Amino acid sequence: MRPARLTDDTTLARLSADAWSAESGFPSLIENLPQTNAPFFGAENPPEAHLVAELDGSVVGYIRLKPPTRLPENSHVMQVQGLAVHPSARRRGIAAMLLTEAMQRLRERGTRKLTLRVLSTNTAAIALYERLGFTCEGVLRGEFIIKGRDVDDVLMAIPLQAHA
Repeated sequence: MRPARLTDDTTLARLSADAWSAESGFPSLIENLPQTNAPFFGAENPPEAHLVAELDGSVVGYIRLKPPTRLPENSHVMQVQGLAVHPSARRRGIAAMLLTEAMQRLRERGTRKLTLRVLSTNTAAIALYERLGFTCEGVLRGEFIIKGRDVDDVLMAIPLQAHA
C-alpha cells in the first residue's frame, strides 16, 4: 500500500476500466467509461486523494478518499468515493487491506469518521465492510432503477476517533 503518484495515472485509468462490469451495478457507466488513455487524475481527483495496492510490483487496486462536502463543519469526515481491485487480483484481501490502511492513515490525521455508499445488490462488498466494522447508517430505498429493478443505496460508516 502506498500513496498514488502522478505516474500511476495511465495504470489507474486502465485498472478502473477493467474493474467495472455490468455487475458493478450501473450499466450506463459501462457504456460511457472513459477511454483508458483518458486521464485518471484531475482537479477533483488528485493523486493525493488515492492510495494504491501493489502486488508483485504491479498496481492492482486503489481507494479514493475525499471529504463528503466542502463545509468546515463536516471536515472531520472522509468518504470512500472509489474502490477498485483488478479482476485478476480479487479474492486476495486487497480491498480489505486498502480500507484498513486508509482507516489507519485517516486516524493518524485526526479524521473522526469514514463513510461510504454501496448498492444493496453488492452483498460481497457489504459483507466486507461489516467485517471491517462499518455499520449501516441509512438506506435510500429505490434510489436507483437498474435493469428495471429498484435498488437501494446503503449508507455505511465507521467511527475512527472517539467523539469529543
